[in-house]
Amino acid sequence: MPQDPLNIADHLVQAGRPERAEGRHVNMPIELGSTMVFDTLAAFEAARDARYDSGTVYYGRYGNHASFQLEAMLARLEKADGVTLTSSGVAAISLTLLALTRPGSHLLVADHVYGNTRGFCDTVLASQGVDIEYFDPMIGGGITDLIRPDTAAIMFEAPGSGTFEIPDIPAITTVARAKKVPTVFDNTWATPLFCQPLLMNVDVSVASGSKYICGHSDCMLGIIAASGPLGEKIRRMVMAIGDKPGAQEVFLALRGLRTLRMRMAYVDAAGRDMANWLAKQPQVKRMLHPAHADCPGHALWQRDFSGAAGLFGVVFHPCSDAQIRSFVETLHHFGIGVSWGGYESLVLPVTPTRTATPWVEDGQLVRFNIGFEDPETLKADLAAALPHLNSAPERT
Repeated sequence: MPQDPLNIADHLVQAGRPERAEGRHVNMPIELGSTMVFDTLAAFEAARDARYDSGTVYYGRYGNHASFQLEAMLARLEKADGVTLTSSGVAAISLTLLALTRPGSHLLVADHVYGNTRGFCDTVLASQGVDIEYFDPMIGGGITDLIRPDTAAIMFEAPGSGTFEIPDIPAITTVARAKKVPTVFDNTWATPLFCQPLLMNVDVSVASGSKYICGHSDCMLGIIAASGPLGEKIRRMVMAIGDKPGAQEVFLALRGLRTLRMRMAYVDAAGRDMANWLAKQPQVKRMLHPAHADCPGHALWQRDFSGAAGLFGVVFHPCSDAQIRSFVETLHHFGIGVSWGGYESLVLPVTPTRTATPWVEDGQLVRFNIGFEDPETLKADLAAALPHLNSAPERT
């Protein structure tokens, strides 16, 4: 795919807005509607026959002017031919895998994927006869040994959910392309501002727009970016299932994109600052932040990413569950929640699920999302709570 000389700053401000007219709104309005009517049967039939194409107004489930603007805006950011929107990130992942697999086919899934990705594979796809095989996310080009004649797709992400390993994206996609196996990559953490997987030969980039794209913890949205016949196939699956985002979600995503560049720059800097501060605390055993040298795949992150999100993990020295609970519940400026990517800071103890590669850390893993609070306030909050945990054992 040729390089697109996109000026991201200009694109995020200028794209996806009402057509130029005197007295126009600054933002696209919330566009409500199910039925679209036509003046002639010929016009109706033309719309019906092109209903899977982004930009064709036919019936509300297939999209409207506002959702088409959002799809086009995201497609250019992703360097994709097109984007299909869904009602959530889980729907984007699930419907993509549903479109690519069939009963009796083989699906390769990285062992560190998002828990709901694993849940969909182990329940829905497995019940339909899809053979799910989990693999070491750091396998790189060694994945060639796992690909079979019936392998339908490879699903992976960077960084890993909870444990933050960075796999070798080009090594995996090079093998997959040679063997004509499509790859699906969850790019929620980095967004297309910090990572553009399709330029590394990933076939489908999926993401939860509920996180950084919308950015205010008030929207559920999924994004599927792809090119060519594969993108068309997935779009038809989404339309056949009848999944779509609501009008308000489309509006909120368009609004969120306007400030995405500034928000990502802020969480990149704030996240690194907080991670560097935490790394110096005696209760911390290991930092799982891709920008830290001891995080698995750090060199790959340096090569393939242009920034880091504000989400990372911390392995604390071994302590009891009661100590972890006291630490978390003492924090005043970190909410306890499963999501991230909004303006608020969050904290959540994590227990990784592994079936192909063991999780061998003997400390307690806690995930942090750094929001827009004053970093010094967050550090003071953490400093007051850290004494609940054990410090590094003294050497004898």
